[in-house]
Amino acid sequence: MDAFEVNRARAKLALFVADVFASVPRKDQRAKGDCYLRGLMLDGRRKSIQAMAERLPDGNEQNLQQFVNQSTWDPVPVRRRIAERMVPQIGPAAWTVDDVSFPKDGKMSVAVAPQYCGALGKQANCQVAVSVHAVSDTASCPLQWRLFVPQEWAHDAARRKKTGIPEGVGHREKWRLALDTFDELAGWGLVPPVVVADAGYGQNADFRDGLSKRGIGYVVAVRSDMTVHPHSAEPLTPPWSGKGRKPQPRYRRKPSPVSALAMSHGRPAFHEVTWRQGSRGPMRSRFLALRVRPAGVRARRLAQPAATTEHRRWDGVLPEVTLLAEWPEGAEAPSDYWLSSLPAGTPLPELVRLAKIRWRIEHDYRELKHGLGLDHFEGRSWVGWHHHVTLVTAAHAFLTEQRLAPKADTADSPSTRSSMPSRTC
Repeated sequence: MDAFEVNRARAKLALFVADVFASVPRKDQRAKGDCYLRGLMLDGRRKSIQAMAERLPDGNEQNLQQFVNQSTWDPVPVRRRIAERMVPQIGPAAWTVDDVSFPKDGKMSVAVAPQYCGALGKQANCQVAVSVHAVSDTASCPLQWRLFVPQEWAHDAARRKKTGIPEGVGHREKWRLALDTFDELAGWGLVPPVVVADAGYGQNADFRDGLSKRGIGYVVAVRSDMTVHPHSAEPLTPPWSGKGRKPQPRYRRKPSPVSALAMSHGRPAFHEVTWRQGSRGPMRSRFLALRVRPAGVRARRLAQPAATTEHRRWDGVLPEVTLLAEWPEGAEAPSDYWLSSLPAGTPLPELVRLAKIRWRIEHDYRELKHGLGLDHFEGRSWVGWHHHVTLVTAAHAFLTEQRLAPKADTADSPSTRSSMPSRTC
């Protein structure tokens, strides 16, 4: 946005800030929030505090630095209000989870470490965050963030103290951070219609099991080498000799990689589906849905306790899900695969639409980074990082809101109105 567009939106932005920052107790802090959001939305190559302060007529670098890096305002109620405000407007078809990286120099920025950096496509020094977004075919918005703390930071007392990582925060796998986020959002009264994710999450049996235990359906990508049993396969229990432990039920045949199972059905079994209109016309490909039972040691260990009761032994039957496979026109073999826990009768076009809707989170990351400076934060602290990410999320939400319904009113949130300061502020 240029300066004229930002000034034209000032009145709407002021109302937006008054609502989403209602939990911030001080008037001057809310004013700095308004200023920071305008700085993020203004055109400019860099969205560091210094660069934004120079572009803003009321920008004060010292004040903005203090507001982001030292101020004690809590970002969680702000993100909660953004989520409560945006979910009804977006009307999500799904929530999608992913992680995003921030390349960094040095080793003193909070949670920075040599690790895989998606932004660079290789191992590099970076920060990584897990985010959950509400997505529809036409709009999306981040709902919550978790900064990934690498193992090397778990017991590094000096760096933890320097960057202000809270005592109770340690190393936690990304898939666990995602489940933690779903639990927190559920505490806010927000539950996903279905979760979609890439193979980094979908391949993980514990992540899929965690979603199922929470009653959350999913459509998640998996790798071609993931193994499954056909739905019709039945386990058998070998005869017991009367000595030693009784044998456990086992499937007679080894599981097949999803690539081999899909390929075995042949190209004619795949049906053409159009899932949305792209910039260059309808987006379509050929798909096949099969009922399968995910295999593997971890899948078996997770399934056994869930199916066993005090008076009933496990029969060895693994839970069933739907395998969705894509075989693009002109390709020699299927190319992409997903597992879905949705009901067996879910129409193929709906499965495809949900599998493909994950593009919205990539769209969000591009806008958050390239347009709103998500990765331009130059501070090093835990508090500063979370303040900056919250402010960028607010700017993104405001812009999304304007695109969706510029004149729409948004209902007050009971979670923030009870503590909202006087309107005279």
